[in-house]
Amino acid sequence: MVIITLQRDKCIGCNYCYEFAPEYFRMSKKDGKSVLLKSNNRKGFHTLKTPNTDAIEPCEKAADACPVNIISVKVT
Repeated sequence: MVIITLQRDKCIGCNYCYEFAPEYFRMSKKDGKSVLLKSNNRKGFHTLKTPNTDAIEPCEKAADACPVNIISVKVT
């Protein structure tokens, strides 16, 4: 299981997450912040759990590129 977490409130809208993992991230037209697709929001933490291991590489690249370090990727 791959668990991807985004702290959306801290997003500065740099767009790197969308560039590296467009299958999982979009940029909101309303406020310019990142949106983790198909995620659940709990107290500002948007979390997506997927069995798809293809998510690991692009999402880790997005997390590494994020200048405010608000994306995490865990494999369980």
